[in-house]
Amino acid sequence: MTLAARVRRALAPHWYAWTMVAPVTVVLGVIIGFPLVRGVHLSLTDADEANVARDIGMNHLPATYHFTGLDTYRAILTDSVFWGRLGWTVVWTVACVGLTYLIGLGLATLLNRPLRGRTGYRLALILPWALPAFVSVFTWRMLFNDRNGLLNSVLTGGGIGAIPWLNDPTWAKLAVIAVNVWLGVPFMLVALLGGLQSLPGELYEAAEMDGAGPWQRFRYITLPGLRTVSSTVILLSTIWTFNMFPVIFLLTRGGPGDATEILVTYAYRLSFVDSPRDFSGSAAWGVLILLLLSAAAVLHRRALRKQGETW
Repeated sequence: MTLAARVRRALAPHWYAWTMVAPVTVVLGVIIGFPLVRGVHLSLTDADEANVARDIGMNHLPATYHFTGLDTYRAILTDSVFWGRLGWTVVWTVACVGLTYLIGLGLATLLNRPLRGRTGYRLALILPWALPAFVSVFTWRMLFNDRNGLLNSVLTGGGIGAIPWLNDPTWAKLAVIAVNVWLGVPFMLVALLGGLQSLPGELYEAAEMDGAGPWQRFRYITLPGLRTVSSTVILLSTIWTFNMFPVIFLLTRGGPGDATEILVTYAYRLSFVDSPRDFSGSAAWGVLILLLLSAAAVLHRRALRKQGETW
């Protein structure tokens, strides 16, 4: 049997499904596949603002950059700038995901109980998720304003000195973490609340009859029951937070200095802010970010397999 006949035989039983999936596959290939391949290619060259193809008036200047292999990656991995940005990015991600999960789990546990006005509380807590991220960040930027911000007005009104929220490295880091946690709690709340509502009530009734207290029921029923949901939302939140460009860029632009610069904002700065723009370096940073997140996803999948769960 020829290869073409084998392909037709394999596709024949599911031709309708392949027909429905084909347009989505083509679109994803265009908007994701091509930029990814282009980025990997640029990361293996010395492309910058001065040697890429460009038009100046009526004149077209061809590209003059050259293939350099892994030289750009070697330069990045031997530079303390990368490891400094990576360290803060990891701290930022762990702090944001950890706080978001704990707050979301606590609120979900409270809202899973009979509570007067529970629907109103749910709507209020989901509101930050419904607003566009840039609107929320600009609002928080106004609140953090040193002179006219609401937070410092309250502090000075209470006899406490104003805090340089966005002009001090430590306070700026705390500020961006607080804003990102505020934006991320609704997602955790909705996901974990759905997981709580799927747990059988009979387990809690049986545990209560056996004399288990609230903490024991939470530890031995709630947490194990939420393991699959928790691992999934933590992975998604980790990926989103690791690449959370809007919060950092719109709130502090990586400042003061470079105190709050994470990997993705630094890659953006190389390609669009610094002069001359370093396209190969920016692409290499992007590829390294992809590899780090892919490694995290692989470790997550292996952890689930060891627990006997699927992903």
